[in-house]
Amino acid sequence: MAGKRAPKGPASSPTYPTWEEQGLFAPEGARHAAGVDEAGRGCLAGPVVAAAVVLPWGCAIAGLTDSKKLSEKARDALAPEIKARAETWCVGVSWQGEIDATNILRATLAAMGRAVARLRVAPDAVLVDGNQSIPRALVPWPVAQRTVVKGDLRIPAIAAASILAKTFRDHLMHRFARRYPGYGFEKHVGYGTAEHRAALRELGPCPLHRVTFRGVLPEEERGGGQLCLPGL
Repeated sequence: MAGKRAPKGPASSPTYPTWEEQGLFAPEGARHAAGVDEAGRGCLAGPVVAAAVVLPWGCAIAGLTDSKKLSEKARDALAPEIKARAETWCVGVSWQGEIDATNILRATLAAMGRAVARLRVAPDAVLVDGNQSIPRALVPWPVAQRTVVKGDLRIPAIAAASILAKTFRDHLMHRFARRYPGYGFEKHVGYGTAEHRAALRELGPCPLHRVTFRGVLPEEERGGGQLCLPGL
């Protein structure tokens, strides 16, 4: 289902999400909507991780906003509070093999579907960051979906999901840095930084790398795989 058109004007992108905004996008009467967001879509290595979070209506968590606007320390401080105060939450993962076999969009939506499907309590709506809804076959409940561009800056449940997805994935990549030393995963967590690209040229890819992504393999080796561009 297509998302509602965003309100115009400066109030459409507040620095901190508000329950008023969530009420505008959620179906009328929905007070247990799951916010859904992802982390790692644009990386060269590692999984894409999605989180789904249902917060109690009106729940106030100081500092809650888009994970990209927060420091690592702030995200790590907020994540336990989100988990403690959420009615239900879950993460879903699509690994690099699935990303290479399908494409990053399908793998991202699959991770989102897994997160929503494994919530302990059925939400009464699903609010997805961005402009792509989760395929109906992946959502086990007949609930309405809304897509919200920049939802992690506008919708409390989506902001919470962005933080859980980001912290889960970052900690995972930090552990993988010990298994695959030399790539700097503990610093860039798989994003295509200059340091990461230099390590790829020197070491070649490891099992975590998305070999269909431009920049992982030399062009002559990558062949006709999907043309996924990091950062999209």
